[in-house]
Amino acid sequence: MSNYSRRDFIKASGSILGAGALGSSIFGCRKKEIPASSEWGGFNYAMCNESMSELSWAEQCQIVGNAGYKGVEIASFTLVKEGVQEISPAERKQMVTVMKNNGLECAGLHWLLAPPPKGLHFTTPDAAVRQKTIAYFDELIDFCGDLGGPYMIFGSPKQRNTRGIAVEEAKKYFTEGFAKVADHAQERGVKILIEPLGKRTTDVVNTLAEALALAEQVNHPAIQIMFDFNNTVDETEPFDVLLRKYFNHIYHVHVQEMGGKHLGTGTAVKGRIQ
Repeated sequence: MSNYSRRDFIKASGSILGAGALGSSIFGCRKKEIPASSEWGGFNYAMCNESMSELSWAEQCQIVGNAGYKGVEIASFTLVKEGVQEISPAERKQMVTVMKNNGLECAGLHWLLAPPPKGLHFTTPDAAVRQKTIAYFDELIDFCGDLGGPYMIFGSPKQRNTRGIAVEEAKKYFTEGFAKVADHAQERGVKILIEPLGKRTTDVVNTLAEALALAEQVNHPAIQIMFDFNNTVDETEPFDVLLRKYFNHIYHVHVQEMGGKHLGTGTAVKGRIQ
């Protein structure tokens, strides 16, 4: 897709919700985080940078800002060759400046453990791999904090699959890993949000109920949950019911068609989002 057609496409898709639609997320939506003296001004919409990964950071932010979004959600693997430690403190500050110059803020990180680096896995029984993964996760927390991002979306289906062990054992490693990084996340002002994913992509944590149970087991304010419209395939209740049921625990929302494509290519806007 050419730069020109990409800009037109993102701008057009952004008009569907008035502020954002393509690979979009709703962030800054926790009412309890708003000062008592302020009125809630509605949702802020962000777009992930992954669809523009071949462009420079400045070009990405310009396109997203011009389309009317207020934030950018970052897939960090698109920015590095080996890992986020490559991005120096000065470069991180420059990334923040570029966002601000385009009227944007960092909505957070997603695809946390997608390579590079290779070989990471959060729920493996291999203790050495888990230790390596948690060490890199701490690097991601600092990267997110340096960019001012409030949330880290833990999807990464391949890096949490059971790989032959029991699901309950994988969940045990999941909670142990979160417990090890939670204090660091809180110190950096970052919340780690467990993203339920469909069984088509992972066999560990497929519903909001499972995600909440995991978060409650860790029992730390830095470990919370989020909601993704595209990943409700294994839920037994309609997503509007789920939103009401889990509202007090949801800190972030991903909005897209059920097939994963951008809004407007299916029936989600006409049927539900008004």
